[in-house]
Amino acid sequence: MRIPPFAVDVLIAVAQTGVAVLLGMEAEQQGHRELGLFAYVLVVLANSAVAFRGRAPVAVCLFVHGVWVVYVTAGYWPVVNSLGPMLAVYTVASLRATRVSVACAVLLGATWVYAGVLSGADTLPSVIGQAIVWPAVLWRFGFTARRAADLTRRLREEQADRARREVAEERGRIARELHDVVAHHMSVISVQTGLARFVFATDPPTARGALDTIAATSGEALEELRRMLQVLRADDTDGEPSAPMPGLDRLAEMVERVRAGGARVHLTVRGTPRPLPPGVELCAYRVVQEALTNVLKHARHADTTVELHYTARELTVTVTDDGEGVIPDNVRPAGGHGLIGMRERAKLYGGTISIGPRSEGGFAVRLTLPTSAQSTRQRGEDT
Repeated sequence: MRIPPFAVDVLIAVAQTGVAVLLGMEAEQQGHRELGLFAYVLVVLANSAVAFRGRAPVAVCLFVHGVWVVYVTAGYWPVVNSLGPMLAVYTVASLRATRVSVACAVLLGATWVYAGVLSGADTLPSVIGQAIVWPAVLWRFGFTARRAADLTRRLREEQADRARREVAEERGRIARELHDVVAHHMSVISVQTGLARFVFATDPPTARGALDTIAATSGEALEELRRMLQVLRADDTDGEPSAPMPGLDRLAEMVERVRAGGARVHLTVRGTPRPLPPGVELCAYRVVQEALTNVLKHARHADTTVELHYTARELTVTVTDDGEGVIPDNVRPAGGHGLIGMRERAKLYGGTISIGPRSEGGFAVRLTLPTSAQSTRQRGEDT
């Protein structure tokens, strides 16, 4: 469980106050004035105030220095109340602009010198050296912490922006592919409409068959449009023509190409293969393509199996290898193209996907897709 920052500051303030009180009890042994009730009140004020350093660092810094000045002016041992101002200067340096933090560091050094002057001239050279070194060291540490925090924040913002751009680009590619699917459906509908009109009076059975084909094809086209409008958020304005979309009938060709690249790949089919909606076939094809690309890059010498499993309502695609089982850099969740593309495609068609090392060794990609418009619609509504 992560502790809230303010709770951490409170714990630090309590611990620091306890240390200062213990030091105050040794003041008389160190040759300084014994601390009374007023001195201990100043000690508690100077150290407990750092609990609010994260919320108002400059105000806390000025307050604890003011209390320290009063404490030193009253003639008490300066070291006892030095912890609060030192932590306050570090906090300002880690959270505020350089000009503000430098001014606070100078204030710490000046108060240190002031305390040395009141303590006696014999120790003044040492005090001046400490007044230069300690504020400079604290300021440097705080400045470095601020730079590191700024760099971390910028890196996170850049990663988020890059991930958003990659998602938009992947969805743009999917939109172009969906355009081809819809264009295919419309072409089929146009041809079947012409056929039905031509034979409507002379060959009613053929006309009815054409109308059935039109009904089924238009349903699939509407389903593709529904997916595109639901998932995509940006218009694809590229306008470049896309190549015809591959399907599972070309999976064997892809496997042969991967084998030519030096990988040992085996393709198996379970169940009864049947025609599927073009978008579903494209999704399965692209996921297998990405998985085999990663095999070529990261596990070329491993044995790889691509399995298609047809059931009544689903298609399951599994790509497994017996390599090292390490998630490749290009599919890591930090924004890699591979993982984003696979998940976006699975989401687009109402499917599920799992990607990761296997317990028995190697790596596995498992994609499950509904194979009918009705089951796809139901799964999308459930999610």
